[in-house]
Amino acid sequence: MTHRNFSTGDTMARSMTAFARCSTEFSWGSVTCELRSVNHRFLETGFRLPDSLRPIEMPLREIARKKLSRGKVDCSLQLAFNNADASLEADLDLAKRMIAMAETIGAEMQSPAPISPLEIMRWPGILQEQTVEAEALHKAATETYKATIDQLLEGRKREGDKLAEMIEQRLVGIEQQLVIVRDHLPSILSDQRKRLEQKLSDLKEQFDADRLEQEMVIIANRTDVDEELDRLEAHISEIRRVLSGKDSIGRRLDFLMQELNREANTLGSKSIAGVTTQASVELKVLIEQMREQIQNIE
Repeated sequence: MTHRNFSTGDTMARSMTAFARCSTEFSWGSVTCELRSVNHRFLETGFRLPDSLRPIEMPLREIARKKLSRGKVDCSLQLAFNNADASLEADLDLAKRMIAMAETIGAEMQSPAPISPLEIMRWPGILQEQTVEAEALHKAATETYKATIDQLLEGRKREGDKLAEMIEQRLVGIEQQLVIVRDHLPSILSDQRKRLEQKLSDLKEQFDADRLEQEMVIIANRTDVDEELDRLEAHISEIRRVLSGKDSIGRRLDFLMQELNREANTLGSKSIAGVTTQASVELKVLIEQMREQIQNIE
């Protein structure tokens, strides 16, 4: 059996686990975006946005849907204003109403704590940082968000290459087990023939060549694993083909792991020798190792 020469450059596998951070400077300040992604059955996006960016949450979700297929993605967008163009202002009318409400509530309490001006400034809506056109803010945030997603995709691809390399190592390990089984099949059947001849001799039955051949045919049919070995090889080829695809491949790979495991179980159930039993066990170990990592592939 010839092994395929594998290079991570052949694969388009992307991990669902990654982190990206981008910060963009503007005349009025900066936008910082952080994205954290972990594995998830579907695509799920969560956003932490300042109130001024809430109107673009749905467009941001749509961008994520076009770029990503699966994963739980948490996004944080932060604005930082400088004083180059304007200074901070306070909504004094709102502050007065909040103070009046706090004093009314305080009158119903025993020894309420005094309210400090700094606490008032921290109330939502009191400070109006810098007047920047909403359209400019939204455009700046969207540009930074797109750049961060591109960075996240690069990180996912790097991690995906590592996962694909690990999977390829296990595929080679499976192929090695298949070679061992194929190489030992003739000797396994030969040993069975000798045992059967000895059994018939011990029973002191008249040696019947036809009966011996019939028994050997039955044993050979019951222990024939050529189809299982062929299907395992076919699944290995399909896994490699899927890994080189450009679409979301995680679900397809997960299905192929189930198919590999089914054939490995059948191989074990047909085993009449330690070498095939050991091969079946080793196959299931390798398949489980791949399955665990495939849970992280988009």
